[in-house]
Amino acid sequence: MEARELEFNDSAMFCYQCQEAARNIGCTKVGVCGKQPNTSNLQDLLIYATKGLAAVAYKLKNENKEISEEVAHRVTFNLFVTITNANFDDKIITKYIGETLGLRDELKKELENTEDLPESASWYGDEQTYLEKSKEVGILSTEDKDIRSLRSLILFGLKGLAAYTHHANVLIKEDKDVDNFFIEALYKIQDDSLTVDELVALTLKTGEYGVKGMALLDSANTEAYGNPEVTKVNIGVRNNPGILVSGHDLRDFEMLLEQAKDSGVDIYTHSEMLPAHYYPAFKKYENFVGNYGNAWWKQKEEFESFNGPILMTTNCIVPPKDSYKDKMFTTGAAGYPGVKHIDGEIGEYKDFSEIIEMAKTCNPPTEIETGEIVGGFAHNQVFELADKVVDAVKSGAISKFVVMGGCDGRQSGRSYYTEFAEKLPEDTVILTAGCAKYRYNKLGLGDIDGIPRVLDAGQCNDSYSLAVIALKLKEIFELDDINKLPIIYNIAWYEQKAVIVFLALLSLGVKNIHLGPTLPAFLSEDVTDVLVKNFGVAPNGTVDEDIEKFFG
Repeated sequence: MEARELEFNDSAMFCYQCQEAARNIGCTKVGVCGKQPNTSNLQDLLIYATKGLAAVAYKLKNENKEISEEVAHRVTFNLFVTITNANFDDKIITKYIGETLGLRDELKKELENTEDLPESASWYGDEQTYLEKSKEVGILSTEDKDIRSLRSLILFGLKGLAAYTHHANVLIKEDKDVDNFFIEALYKIQDDSLTVDELVALTLKTGEYGVKGMALLDSANTEAYGNPEVTKVNIGVRNNPGILVSGHDLRDFEMLLEQAKDSGVDIYTHSEMLPAHYYPAFKKYENFVGNYGNAWWKQKEEFESFNGPILMTTNCIVPPKDSYKDKMFTTGAAGYPGVKHIDGEIGEYKDFSEIIEMAKTCNPPTEIETGEIVGGFAHNQVFELADKVVDAVKSGAISKFVVMGGCDGRQSGRSYYTEFAEKLPEDTVILTAGCAKYRYNKLGLGDIDGIPRVLDAGQCNDSYSLAVIALKLKEIFELDDINKLPIIYNIAWYEQKAVIVFLALLSLGVKNIHLGPTLPAFLSEDVTDVLVKNFGVAPNGTVDEDIEKFFG
């Protein structure tokens, strides 16, 4: 059964925003991520309420009135809350719906003309009616399959972009143009008069603002913590109790490090927090000792063996086992029922003392591996190596770069990326950012004239570096087309931050991107045809087929 054939009364929920969508169609009974139907539906209603808030703000903007940071932050935060694996807590999501409706109605009082507002800007219900309403406003409420596909592509790109801009906001960095685009795009994806061509244009515009949002976050991170630098990261353990930190929020991480520095408790990163090791500002903390484990989906075994408390600063939550659930904490946009949440708004101090005191009572982590991994090859660091890289390309020592950024996931088919990395010609270099790297960053692929064959720029939040590096190489080699660079794009995706990275690359003119392990379920046949014909987007084949295709 295809998604377009589903009716609301056919399923308890409908969600197809991530790569694990059931049967590559959509989750209709329970999310593969562990999301329950009520949670999924409440998230749909939160998006609906956010569209209503955006519609009012868009009309106000057209009346030449300023949109407050409170409104902008609420829009991006709500989008972030609904990203895959971020928040599973119905009570918290219900609270956010009510707050959004209240803010929308306060904002509406400022409008001179309330005509032509969409229904999302006027509907109001209480908590007893939320679930009933939620089943009317989800993805499938758009009947036309191509309009639905493009609206979904834009919305999921906005969710990914919201993750980036929210992290920048936390570090007190703003871009009003980006904030205004969120409002414009959320308004326009409700407009039934927009054609397919107009939505295609809006999709590419989403990618353009994706680049701006990633640049905003890059400047926020580097101004606060310095430019990432090449760093060897310990993957073993010490004999002290520890706290394990996952997610993407560097400000949360900084506050925890500062509060724990004299406690006798060691701090370890997990999965997407690994790149914290690359920032100079964090290297002064003697109890910041290493990275524990691998990609997010291995949480259940690795969180259990860590023995100490875990802090989830953002998304990438896997429903926890009872063995460590009482030692797990969330903060920011993240949430899980029965898990303690640490409060704190943008600019506020968060108190992590409960986590630190709990850690003191726990056994040290159980060692699961030893050694080191190397990272820190963000754009500034690569620019410092530019002469060496250019010489290696000109001499033929490096034949091609392979961008293998994006996400990792649980599906067995993702072993493709390990095998692909192993079979790459020895004169190729991998550029990566995101947890996709855990498929190959411990393979020991060596180096080329001192240049490591895996250049890890950081987490998915650092994907901007991959674009900047490509643009810099285009400039150095005096090329008129980014596609003339010796760069192959073989990208893994899982959730919505990968979607905005994909759209950002398209907006920069990058063509012939291979996307896997499957194409998104939310792409209709006609929308896929547009991406294939105009941009050369293609799904992965087998490893041997793709090696032959890329390298002949």
